Amino acid sequence: MNKDELIDKITEQVMLKLNEKSGLQNLPNRENNQEKQNILPIPLAELAKYIDHTLLKPDSTEEQFDQLCKEALMYKFKSVCVNSSWVSYVSKKLRGSGILVCSVVGFPLGGMDSRSKAFETQNAIESGAKEIDMVINIGALKSGNLKLVEEDIRAVRRAARANTILKVIFETNLLTEKEKILACEISKKAGADFVKTSTGFSGGGATVEDIILMRRIVGPTMGVKASGGIKDYNTAVAMIKAGANRLGCGASVSIMTGATVLGDY
Repeated sequence: MNKDELIDKITEQVMLKLNEKSGLQNLPNRENNQEKQNILPIPLAELAKYIDHTLLKPDSTEEQFDQLCKEALMYKFKSVCVNSSWVSYVSKKLRGSGILVCSVVGFPLGGMDSRSKAFETQNAIESGAKEIDMVINIGALKSGNLKLVEEDIRAVRRAARANTILKVIFETNLLTEKEKILACEISKKAGADFVKTSTGFSGGGATVEDIILMRRIVGPTMGVKASGGIKDYNTAVAMIKAGANRLGCGASVSIMTGATVLGDY
C-alpha cells in the first residue's frame, strides 16, 4: 500500500466514525470510495463546492443553525445561506473554516424600498456576509419599469464591497420568458455577479429549461444559481450540466447521502 492509498484508507475510517457519531447513518458506504466516486458524473466532494447550504425558514431555531454550520463543516459546502439577522451568529461559528456566509436581502418578496435593501446589505456585510442574494423588484419588472429594476440592483451593488458576490433572485415561476430575459440583461448591466432562479417561497423552483435560458442570456462569464426544489443528487447534477455553477439547497445533506427529503426548498 503506497502513501496515497494509506491516506485514503485512514480518511475513509475517520469519516465512517464521524458519521456514526453524528447519527448520519444514511451516508454512502465509503469502502472503495475512489472507485465509486469515479462512477459518479460529479464526485460528491466536487459537488459540495457548488452548494450554498440554506436555512431560511422563519421558524428556524438556534439549534438548527448550529446543525447547519456543523453540516457545512462536515461536507465542506461552498457557503451557508441565511437571513440577515443570523449572519453574525453563523459567521462566528464558521470563522477560519473557509466556508462563506451568504445573506439574503429583500427576502422573500423583493418589494421593499431600494434604500432598505442597501441598508440590509451593508449591515449583513458588517456582520460577516461575503455574498448577498437579493430579490429583484418583481412587480416593477412585470410593470415594465425597467429603470427601477436596474436602480434597485445598483443600489445593492453600491452598498456591497467590491469583493462581495452579488446574486439577483428572479422568482422565475412568476415571470414570462421575455421577463426572464430582461431580468438577466438588467442584472448583468447593473453589475451583479450571478442570476438566481427562486426564493423557494413562491411555489415552483429551479428548472433545467430556466437554467439553460439564463445561461444563454448572461453568457459564460456570469454566474447562474439554481435554487428551489433541488432535493437529490441527480437533480443537482442536471442543473449543473444545464449551466448552473451554484446551487441553493436546503436538502444539501440528502443530496450528499441519498436520503429522501420532503418540502419545497
